Amino acid sequence: MRRKPKLSKNVGKDVVLCKTTNRVVSNRTSDLLLEQSVAFTKSWRRIPFFKRGSYNGANKMCVISINRTQYSRARRVLSLLEERDYNRLQLNVI
Repeated sequence: MRRKPKLSKNVGKDVVLCKTTNRVVSNRTSDLLLEQSVAFTKSWRRIPFFKRGSYNGANKMCVISINRTQYSRARRVLSLLEERDYNRLQLNVI
């Protein structure tokens, strides 16, 4: 009988790296992560109508998630962004 291969404890454990409502900033961030070979997922989430005031009227938010093991590397890569783009990101701390 063959044994099942063991997976790392961090397989399938994605964490949110950052959020933004600006489409241009999300594209620049994803381009930079691709350029530096950091694996990530990018999804757009709808913002409920009554919470849009706190997001300056935006109706969608871009959420960039990465694997837990890549978190520190991805944060270093994000520091390469221009300051105006970096300031528009909501960074999550784990």
